[in-house]
Amino acid sequence: MSNKLTFSAEELQKLETIKKRYPEPKAALMPALWMAQAKWGWLSDEAMTCVAEALELPLAHVRGVATFYTMYFKKPMGKYHLQICTNVSCMLRGGDTIFAQAKARYGIGHNECTADGRLSLEEVECMGACGGAPMIAINEDYHENISFEHVEKLVASLP
Repeated sequence: MSNKLTFSAEELQKLETIKKRYPEPKAALMPALWMAQAKWGWLSDEAMTCVAEALELPLAHVRGVATFYTMYFKKPMGKYHLQICTNVSCMLRGGDTIFAQAKARYGIGHNECTADGRLSLEEVECMGACGGAPMIAINEDYHENISFEHVEKLVASLP
């Protein structure tokens, strides 16, 4: 019995559609990695191998791209991934304090996950919302002008 990860026929068709948008398959790598992460939650060696095979690219190239970008998780993360911006605008408005409070409250540090797998925490650089600093993202939902109390309410409201 094989534990090899594979894309479904429907996912492979979606990858073919994505590849047609570009002059060469290499250009479809980032959306393919995003698909793999959405499917498996993170990019294990097996997931990166699956992407490399689907796009007919060298595994070293796939691994190089996946490890360069912080948006791709190289280890399992929580069901809810909490990203807190601590770059200049957010830091000046309390982002670093919010991050420190989240670390203390949830008992995890940067790129760590709670024991139950519910939450993971990441300190991030600019997320492009300097005018609404400080800001956080929970998975793909962005929240601006937040306080730690706001963070706690958002986390408490998660299913």
